[in-house]
Amino acid sequence: MINTVTFPGLGLEFELNRVAFSVFGHNIYWYGVIIATGFLLAVAFGLWKAPKFGLDPDAIVDAIFYVVPSAIIGARLYYVIFNPTVCYNADGSFSLLRAIAFWDGGLAIYGGVIATVISALIFCKVRKVDFWSGMDITSYGLLIGQLIGRWGNFVNVEAYGGVTDLPWRMCSTSIANELWGKGLLDSQEAYQSILDGALGVHPTFLYESLWNLLGFVLLLLLMKKGRKFNGQMFLTYVIWYGLGRAAIEGLRTDSLYFFGTPIRSSQMLGIVSAVVGVGLFVLRLKTAGPPSPPFVKGAAPVEPAAPAAESAPAGSGTEPPAPAEPVQAIPAGTAEPPARPEETNKEETGDGGDNH
Repeated sequence: MINTVTFPGLGLEFELNRVAFSVFGHNIYWYGVIIATGFLLAVAFGLWKAPKFGLDPDAIVDAIFYVVPSAIIGARLYYVIFNPTVCYNADGSFSLLRAIAFWDGGLAIYGGVIATVISALIFCKVRKVDFWSGMDITSYGLLIGQLIGRWGNFVNVEAYGGVTDLPWRMCSTSIANELWGKGLLDSQEAYQSILDGALGVHPTFLYESLWNLLGFVLLLLLMKKGRKFNGQMFLTYVIWYGLGRAAIEGLRTDSLYFFGTPIRSSQMLGIVSAVVGVGLFVLRLKTAGPPSPPFVKGAAPVEPAAPAAESAPAGSGTEPPAPAEPVQAIPAGTAEPPARPEETNKEETGDGGDNH
């Protein structure tokens, strides 16, 4: 459970225990604690900023009960589809328990994102919530959860890349043993070099965490400037994350492959999603119209103004509307003026492991 991880080029060394604490004899792992922390921070941020995107925070809370379970199922399903060997016992028999045992590790982020989009689309359709605005605020939560969650991979010493001698290379005995067991080291000397710290691996968990942090800052800057259309933040996230994931996935040694081909599934999906995201961004920029105004609790909906009546052409036979009756003045002090309509606001809204 304990691993010593070093970054020789940076002079750093960490003693990592996967177990955070125990409750009644049951181990609580750092991986789960870190994932839960990221989730709670993502929810808190979403509830705080939801009104800026024209969303009722209460609707966000309701959506969580549908979206989160589906995201977990989607993350596990994606992992199992592209790594079906986890579903079988040592004797080759299929095990349903092993297939669903996400608590033992094996969650794919892209599967979770796909399931989130699908479940959010259904929820928004049923509850009559704008889907694009909902995904805009969800994008911030996804980036928060991903940039924090990747540190669970660090504690588990996983989700790293190939061999490198860069100054920020990461080394440990468990890494050397795993690479040697997978046949990813070409000699005994390379194995010993990792043990000695002369060689190490790319800390790809760190690369992706930093990429998500930069994406979060980018979306904050876009929020400050104001949206141009509903869906702008979400599509920016899709493009940003897709490009970063495609590049980083190419460095990893534990990728899921597309049905036995040499194509890395998440790398392919990253490229495809980025291209589709660009196309949808351009399309919605031209056709989506103005973004939703900020949400105000208890505000009455703003009714569209009735079009002005046009004068009937001479000889058309159309009778002009009857003149309105004159309104009598109300003596001072005898009645209160009618309530003003509310002013429209301006635009602003397991032990873990193998997290792919």
